[in-house]
Amino acid sequence: MNRNSVFCLRAVCLAALLSVSCGKSAYQDGTYTGVSSPDDTGAYGEVTITVSGGKISRCDFLTWQKNGGVKDENYGKVNGEISNADYYAKAQLAVRAMDQYARDLVEKQALNKIDAVSGATIAYNQFTEAVSEALGKAK
Repeated sequence: MNRNSVFCLRAVCLAALLSVSCGKSAYQDGTYTGVSSPDDTGAYGEVTITVSGGKISRCDFLTWQKNGGVKDENYGKVNGEISNADYYAKAQLAVRAMDQYARDLVEKQALNKIDAVSGATIAYNQFTEAVSEALGKAK
């Protein structure tokens, strides 16, 4: 091995060592909140993300109706009753998707790896907007 080859090999090894030992996580530990803009009905999404060890360890996602109520197991009911079964089923699909989006973010650690659930794209858009805001605070 000539002198230049040895120098290049040492430089490559040093660069690799520095990139591993000095690697900085993308996010600072803490708890961060993000809120989406309201949709055409006035509903909006809110996420709370916890970062531990530089990774997303928890994500909670809620969507709020214009009247201040949370979209939960009662979302899609009228006066506490299911008056339209199809509407209620679609509303509850969105509620289940909201939970899935939050779980997927913790599992996949990247917003761009989460797929929208068919029938729950408004919730997906609210989720991505709110997560982007929260993770922007975590950088």
